[in-house]
Amino acid sequence: MKVVHVIGGGLAGSEATWQLASAGIPVELHEMRPLRRTEAHGGDRLAELVCSNSLRSDDADYNAVGLLHEEMRRLGSLILAQADTHKVPAGGALAVDREAFAAGVESALTSHPLVTIHREEVTGLPPEDWDSVIVASGPLTSPALAEAIRQFTGEASLSFFDAIAPIVTRDSIDFTKAWFQSRYDKGSGTDYINLPLSRAQYEAFVDDLLAGDKHLPKDWEGTPYFEGCLPIEVMAERGRGTLAFGPLKPVGLTNPHEPTVKPHAVVQLRQDNALGTLYNLVGFQTKLKHSEQLRIFRRIPGLEAAEFARLGGMHRNTFINSPRLLDPFLRLKARPGLRFAGQITGCEGYVESAAVGLLAGRFAAADRLGVAALRPPPTTAVGALLNHITGGARAETFQPMNINFGLFPEPSDDRDERGRRIKGRERKKLYTARALRDLAEWLLSSNTAEPAPQSARRC
Repeated sequence: MKVVHVIGGGLAGSEATWQLASAGIPVELHEMRPLRRTEAHGGDRLAELVCSNSLRSDDADYNAVGLLHEEMRRLGSLILAQADTHKVPAGGALAVDREAFAAGVESALTSHPLVTIHREEVTGLPPEDWDSVIVASGPLTSPALAEAIRQFTGEASLSFFDAIAPIVTRDSIDFTKAWFQSRYDKGSGTDYINLPLSRAQYEAFVDDLLAGDKHLPKDWEGTPYFEGCLPIEVMAERGRGTLAFGPLKPVGLTNPHEPTVKPHAVVQLRQDNALGTLYNLVGFQTKLKHSEQLRIFRRIPGLEAAEFARLGGMHRNTFINSPRLLDPFLRLKARPGLRFAGQITGCEGYVESAAVGLLAGRFAAADRLGVAALRPPPTTAVGALLNHITGGARAETFQPMNINFGLFPEPSDDRDERGRRIKGRERKKLYTARALRDLAEWLLSSNTAEPAPQSARRC
């Protein structure tokens, strides 16, 4: 059996390696540490958690990341097995002893007879005779490899810095105050959701932005602000009217709830995914701390009860434009022997990174074994995440995303016995119950998959 190469020994690369080896495929895992250090890692172990020892909520009934945990357990995840083995008390969260967790992952891989680990830096695109490769080099990809990827995919398809605007679920927007309209009714005329601000509300909003507690950049990140994506609070610092003449300008819009009252400013939200379940706040990239974002942005009329699928931020990150570059099985369209996995694909978070690594490993194993790879249903957490990064998100505005229920198709059976729409906590249970049912059916289908036609096999 020919070897599969995995570049990067973080959570995604470690998980991909485990999935391949568990399927009987020999793997060569390439990790550049300790030969080349990163600015964030403190040690040299595989699967090192560098930011937090919490893998977030472990509630599989009412939380999307907890559901992702459970799905990964059922898919034989090494990362979740070691997290469960080395967990520490953290209420409803899955938190681990970071040192013991990384040691457990590394021990499992180094002791596996089909895994060979090379401590070396891959400084360019893999050679052609590496006919099956998973690139899982993470947000701190080495400059040489990042440059090789940039040159091959095109400069605009690789980002080195995030300027992220918050995203809210459409269901949580108050449409007694909001309305659909494009400025001057351009395009379809209803491309944006609009939230009006009076002069007093606008002035209070600017005051909040100026006074809000903000993150300071890490020394190694710097502050590479660009005029096209300035933090909203930096724009506010340039003058109290800057936002009203910029991203919050009210021209070309009429509030149907109060047609005779001209708003002083208007916050616009733009559809962020093909399902139409997520909307981002246009121009709201920010360095405000998350607690401040929740406090300040929920004061905007129409967002009082907003559910945030992602909060804003600006930080260093290396990721590709996956919706444009990758096929449905995480292969680079221009070179199908290369797969991408983990945070470099534009998923956000340790668990999400490992989940995409798990899928990449399973897909690569199916190719090597000559069986048809089946995508998980988009109604599952792993499927929703995969769907988002390989086409569900808009390539023009693609930014990293955590798993959240806004990435799932809405449930069809969402009415109670009186015909009323199920909301809140019980609505989340509709998503999780459906996901685990559909995951079980997918697993059964995957285990009985027929060999792929010879013409369809790509290794």
